[in-house]
Formats: sequence, structure tokens, C-alpha cells
Amino acid sequence: MQAVILAAGEGTRMRPLTESLPKPMLPVADRPLAAHTVDAAVAAGVDELIFVVGYEQAVVRDHFGDSYRGVPVSYAVQEEQLGTAHAVQAAEDHLDGEFAVLNGDDLYDPAALSDLFSGGPAVGTYEVSDPTPYGVFAVEDGTVTGIVEKPADPPSNLINVGAYVFPAEARAWLDVPMSERGEHEITDVLERVVDEFAVRTVGVDRWLGVGRPWELLEANEWKLDELDPAVRGDVSDDAELRGPVVVEAGATVEPGVVIEGPALIRSGADVGPNAYVRGATLLGEDVHVGNGVEIKNSVLMRGTNVPHLSYVGDSVLGRDVNFGAGTQVANLRHDDRPVEFTVKGERVSTGRRKFGVVAGDGAKTGINSSVYPGVKLSAGATTKPGEAVDRDR
Repeated sequence: MQAVILAAGEGTRMRPLTESLPKPMLPVADRPLAAHTVDAAVAAGVDELIFVVGYEQAVVRDHFGDSYRGVPVSYAVQEEQLGTAHAVQAAEDHLDGEFAVLNGDDLYDPAALSDLFSGGPAVGTYEVSDPTPYGVFAVEDGTVTGIVEKPADPPSNLINVGAYVFPAEARAWLDVPMSERGEHEITDVLERVVDEFAVRTVGVDRWLGVGRPWELLEANEWKLDELDPAVRGDVSDDAELRGPVVVEAGATVEPGVVIEGPALIRSGADVGPNAYVRGATLLGEDVHVGNGVEIKNSVLMRGTNVPHLSYVGDSVLGRDVNFGAGTQVANLRHDDRPVEFTVKGERVSTGRRKFGVVAGDGAKTGINSSVYPGVKLSAGATTKPGEAVDRDR
């Protein structure tokens, strides 16, 4: 079976992390986000991968190449991002039979994809208590009879997770009219399939759509927890590793460091001395965490430095960020309400009691800066020494 992986979008809701990196290539544990889904698809038996690329496509091409885990890889370019059906239509010339479609920025449990690919047409479904914000399937005896977007009166509590197996005939049905949202929707293609075929449902036990920075934290919490402990790097006899911790070859853990897993210290990273790393934390390649620093439940991407006497909690720091000595990140509101964050110009609830800062590539703080919960630092943003940062910049 061919699998079409949708990886062309700009990921505007994930900014500033996607200002120069496509969302499917953001780090989740030991690989890019999209690689988790692609690995599951390969394990489920796909015999060709077709990536639909667009924004910063070179990053996707460089990682997956012309062959991935023994499976041939091809690419289709979506010049404009005009919806999911438009994206799959970009891959139309590559399709020659039954095909699957998967979102490159969603995580699925691998067993569900194996079931999905075992016989189509089929859709992945996930059961939620409140389906009203989602696309919701109408189902009779395990067969899809329709799909409704964000219904006030949902026909079921089974939501659409963007995982499909389409019959070969659907290749000719991809040219659908633009929806009220101004996009060509794959769900309109699905409606045609539902009219002409029996479309079965496949329950997904675990699923996460990774669209916003705090969901990147959730994705890492999920996947870091699955890692088997391993120490391949240089760990001081005076350091202490507790629980599931992976220290890759080429990483260094200095004396006095305590790491409480799940945590992944990637190649080239240097931790300590006397640092404390805890919670579900990813320290990316060539990250430096210095003396007296505490990192809690955070993602630090490649080349980032938190060198002296700082605290970073429940945060995502992009590539080559530098926090000055004594930088303190606040991650809890005094009123105990969920922390809010700016998404596409609007403050929205993260649903998280604790959430710190999101810093774009190359952001820098001056010494003794204090950063309020839910603050966004754009790529290249700076703060002054001793500044209390309570607004995005």
C-alpha cells in the first residue's frame, strides 16, 4: 500500500518554533515528529511513502531521502496550502491503487495503523467526551455513514484523526470544490467514498494532534516515556540518573548532576556541573545546560544554551537560544488558572496549569531576566538584563 504523508503546511499555530522549520520536523524524543508516524506506517506494511511537501521542504527531503527504512520515498510539491484534498491531489500522479493518507503532524498508536492498513476503505477514529470542536463521524454498525464538522449536536463521540485508507477510485475524486473555510477538504472526498463504499472504522487507542507548542510538550511526554534507559555517553561517577534516562554517545553529564527521567540527553549535549534535569525533558544535540541550572519538563532544541543558575520549566526553546545567567522562567499563574498563550494573534488557554516560555530560534535573554508564564519570544528576540518580561516580543 502507498501512504501519502501530509507535510507541506507552514504550522502557523506553532510559531515561533516553525519560523524556519516545518512543523512535522520538530523534535519529539529521538526523531522528528513525522518520523514517529512514518515509522509506524512502515511497520504496518506500507511499500511506498509519498511526502507532500511545501514549506521548508528541504528539511523533510534531507531527513527521509529517497529510501527510508527500506521503503522507497517520493515527493510531491504543494505550491500553495489550499487544504488537505488539494495536498493529496498534488500526489495524484504517484498514486496507482489503494492508498493511505496520514497527517505528518499527528501521533497515532502503531497498532491502530496496522489495523487501518489491513483492509480499506477505512478511517481512524478516536473517542472523546466532547466531540464538538472536531470533525465527527456518524456510524452505524461500525460503518461510516457521514462526517460533520464541529457539530452542535454530534452524531457520535468518534472524532476524525486524519488517518484514512482510500480505494483506488478516490484518485479521480480529489478535485473537490472549496469549502466555506476556503480550503479543498479531504473529508469531501471521504463523503464520496462513503456514498459508494462501505467504510469501516478503526479505533485509535492513543492519538495526539500536535498543532501548538504545548502539544509538542505532550508529544515528548508520550514518546520519552517509551524510551528504554541507556547510557552511551560520558557520565560522571558523581552524577545520579534516576528512572528512564537515555544519554546518547557523545553527550556528557558532569559531576553533581541529577537527572530524573523520562529524559533524553542527545549527542553533543553537555549537562552540568550541579544541574538538575527532571520531568519529561529533551535536551537536543549540542545543548549546554550549565552550573546550578534546573530544567523541568521541557524541550531544548539543538545548540541551545542555558549556562548558569537559571530555571526553565514546562517550556520549549528553539534552536540556538541563549539564556543569560540567572534567567528565571515562571510557569504557574498566581490565580491557578490555566496558562494562556498567543496563537495566531489570539490569547487561548493551553489547558495546562503549568506552562512557561516558548522561544524561537536565536532568542536571547539578558542576565537575571524573569519571564512570565505563557510568554512568546520570537526568533532572534532579546531581553535586557534584569528585565521582567510579561508580554510577547
